[in-house]
Amino acid sequence: MFIEIDFNSSEALYIQLRNQIIMGIATSTIREGDTLPSVRQLAENIGINMHTVNKAYSVLKQEGFLQLDRRKGAVIAIDVNKLQAVEEMREQLRVLLAKASCQNISREEVHQLVDEIYEEYV
Repeated sequence: MFIEIDFNSSEALYIQLRNQIIMGIATSTIREGDTLPSVRQLAENIGINMHTVNKAYSVLKQEGFLQLDRRKGAVIAIDVNKLQAVEEMREQLRVLLAKASCQNISREEVHQLVDEIYEEYV
């Protein structure tokens, strides 16, 4: 698993880590049942604090992407709750689309962008 952290980004490190793991799952780089490195090992590998990795793992668990097992560690286990996922997506898209509207990005441009990005994951 290749994780790249942008230390100059305004995005929190644990969010960057979380997002990269989710994208890894979506692109099948990381698969259901795969074990992620231990908190300590991943923190050392990418040069961040263990608490940051722990927070990312906790968020992923809460969001239904991981199971934490004392013996196996962090294991990719997708908890499919489509209704909840759709509602969360609706909330996030509401803000993104409001920003797009404020910046005069057209509906067609939004649709094109969504289709382009979605193709990366199917």
